[in-house]
Amino acid sequence: MFESLTENLSGALRNLTGRGRISESNVREAMVTIETALLEADVNREIVKTFCADVLQDALGSEVLRSLRPDEQMIGIVHKRLVALMGTSASRISFVEPGPTVLMLCGLQGAGKTTTCGKLAAWLGRRGKSVLVAACDLQRPAAVDQLRIVVEGAASAAGGSRIAFHGEPDQCADQPGAKPGSAVGVAKRALQKARAERFDVIIIDTAGRLHIDDALMRELESVDSAIEAHEILLVVDSMTGQDAVNSAKAFHKRLNIDGVILTKLDSDTRGGAALSVRQVTGAPIKFVGVSEHWDGLDEFDPERMAGRILGMGDVVSLVEKVQGQVDEKEAEKLAEKMSRGQLDMDDFLSQLKSIRRMGPLKQILGLLPGVGSMMKDIDIDEKQFDRIEGMIRSMTKKERSTPTLIDRSRVKRIAAGSGTNTVEVGRLTKQFEMMQKVMKQMSGGGMMGKMNAMREMAAGGGMPGIPGASGARPDAAKSKFKQRPRR
Repeated sequence: MFESLTENLSGALRNLTGRGRISESNVREAMVTIETALLEADVNREIVKTFCADVLQDALGSEVLRSLRPDEQMIGIVHKRLVALMGTSASRISFVEPGPTVLMLCGLQGAGKTTTCGKLAAWLGRRGKSVLVAACDLQRPAAVDQLRIVVEGAASAAGGSRIAFHGEPDQCADQPGAKPGSAVGVAKRALQKARAERFDVIIIDTAGRLHIDDALMRELESVDSAIEAHEILLVVDSMTGQDAVNSAKAFHKRLNIDGVILTKLDSDTRGGAALSVRQVTGAPIKFVGVSEHWDGLDEFDPERMAGRILGMGDVVSLVEKVQGQVDEKEAEKLAEKMSRGQLDMDDFLSQLKSIRRMGPLKQILGLLPGVGSMMKDIDIDEKQFDRIEGMIRSMTKKERSTPTLIDRSRVKRIAAGSGTNTVEVGRLTKQFEMMQKVMKQMSGGGMMGKMNAMREMAAGGGMPGIPGASGARPDAAKSKFKQRPRR
């Protein structure tokens, strides 16, 4: 996320590091680099000029030039201005009582509107809301069926929350007897159903176009007038940069949108839309799409996003992701087992699956301060986790609880059963035994014991199975197997 922008901004501010004291010319030089970085990120030109002028004014008007740590002062100023650019505070959905709260989603085709309906429903469901999703896109072929499948997936992902679908395929434009304005009727009937069945929220998925035209806007205005949406949320593709901002401006002019959802922010996007859309439309960014997973929709927080852009990480978001996947009682049991060095392969597999549910590992590690830039050129093979799971599932129950039982013949069987090779199985078991040993030492060895334990883990290959973390040689992995006596 914002890799290029982060790298360029960090480079400009890094040049001020270690100077002891800096001059006005140093600050102006850094601002030229920052301006270039923002323009390359496809941020609106006028916004860039205003932003850089404000930062320069803040820098020259403060104690930066007399500070012993001018780089830290400059980072603070840039961070503050980035937050102001994207909105001084997070904007949340306002729920009404009694419900249902009516959310109308609109946007151009290809922006990810249908998928976002499902992700938003799942997000609401995980927070205890019952949700009805209505298919009012009657123009695009199979749009109703597509949304139905998406909603079914969201309901499954939300884990028991009441998420339902309302669609009328016979009203689609390609069906005989369908009339213009049918979307309004579908929306009205869906709202009646939501009220009758006491849903907390109804999400209205509307028609899109490849471009903005008057017919589309009239239909959206008619739907809004019929259902009196509490919030109109515009879904825009962040990869389209200033095109996304321009379309947002046009939608806002006709519909007076209440918020923006930026999709595909996990792609190699330059970031211009995120930094421009609030200033151009006046509408806040409410959500961002950060992955293809059902939980890949995050509430937008300007302060956290500014921290990510400047390479400062986002520990709060990381903690929230962990809390969403960890059961407190299970965590206590696991901590107790770890303190005794009794963690087995089943426990490890369970934790591995929890980590995977949080999203791609590279994205999760990128939330740690200072790690994002380090991960830029590292390719993490997510399929390695599938191989690890395959190896563990190919072990017997006894082998999972006591990996020391695994000798050469068992390794061959496990490798054959998991579609891997003996080197991979050997590396996994060796690193796992090392991790058990380290945890035992850390639980009762004092500070020095903990430091020695961590050194041993690093020397022994790091965390078991984590791609790129293995320091053990393949031949070293083989040496641990019990040798059968020769006949």
